[in-house]
Amino acid sequence: MTAYLDNSATTKPCSECVKAVENMLVNNWGNPSSLHSLGIDAMKEVILARKAVAESLGAEKDEIIFTCGGTQANNIAIFGAVKAKKRLGKRIVTTAIEHESVLQSVQELEKQGYEAIYLMPDSKGVITKEQVFKAVNKDTILVTMMYVNNEVGTVMPVDVLKRAVKKAGSPALIHIDCVQAYGKTPINVKKLGADLVTVSAHKIHGPKGVGALYVSRDANLKDQNFATVFGGEQEKRIRPGTEPSPLIAGFGEAVKAFQKAGNQNSKIKELNLYARKKLGEIEGVIFNNDESSSPYIINMYVPTFMRSQTILQELSANYNVYVSNGSACAKGKKSHVLTAMGLSDEIVDKSIRVSFSRYNEKQDIDLLVSALKELIEKHPRS
Repeated sequence: MTAYLDNSATTKPCSECVKAVENMLVNNWGNPSSLHSLGIDAMKEVILARKAVAESLGAEKDEIIFTCGGTQANNIAIFGAVKAKKRLGKRIVTTAIEHESVLQSVQELEKQGYEAIYLMPDSKGVITKEQVFKAVNKDTILVTMMYVNNEVGTVMPVDVLKRAVKKAGSPALIHIDCVQAYGKTPINVKKLGADLVTVSAHKIHGPKGVGALYVSRDANLKDQNFATVFGGEQEKRIRPGTEPSPLIAGFGEAVKAFQKAGNQNSKIKELNLYARKKLGEIEGVIFNNDESSSPYIINMYVPTFMRSQTILQELSANYNVYVSNGSACAKGKKSHVLTAMGLSDEIVDKSIRVSFSRYNEKQDIDLLVSALKELIEKHPRS
């Protein structure tokens, strides 16, 4: 048996996605920018995928820009927004527990003279609405915040960002990283009041190498505000270069598939509660997030002398159980999220993330629990 429980890192591509990618590679392989029939046929699939992504976000087709993934979309959004608003202020408001692609972008802007405010979470990863209102002022030109934290699943107060900007009389653009929320919670960019929204295909059972950035018409941003790569007319010159039409088509089919999934969220909530009950019966286990977090993520301390990197390697090699110790992009580095939450070095060093998808079942939890019990018994905390 195998239990794949690292779905926040990536998900298994769904059959609809695989079929679409194969079809584009084998039968519909024209360059979508070519003006002959092969190119036009490929572009039709790109248009259909753009429509699917747009509708899933409550947006229009021309507000969706395809990127190579969430990291590129976050970079384009942050640097583009600041460039567009640079004459109106110097403050950027974000949190200390964002994805590295956001944090490192903001840190680079600090080097260029911008002021960055990093909102700090409590011990469960919670950022309050009051913190947002206090941080945003009339000098703020960008507020960038994730919808769901990728390590502990905290649901962030993105619903108040627009109100906070309006109350402060701020010219700020609002960017929401929805990578971990997309396909798991309803997202309507208009209701959120977002100017920029990031999503990624491989978190929703789509292919790696493709994501999307929603750019509001109301933002009134031009390509020169965004461009970090030059050399083509594709994607409004925001992300020029030949469109990866097989990946984009697979993305579109993955979007349609999650929209048909029906009772996915209720199933995941039930699975989360089952996992918390079973894992909570293991002596010494501590949950780093609570039930108010996204049901797709459990972050927990494992009472053993081994560090988290060794724990996940042992689970993988000896039990066919796959979890993580945080963001895959961090490559095993100490979690900046758990550190920002003020947790002890002991907990930070020995915590793992368990994350679910619609393909998980209770037997996956049973295998994880059995493996952890045996691992802790063999390697107890000293």
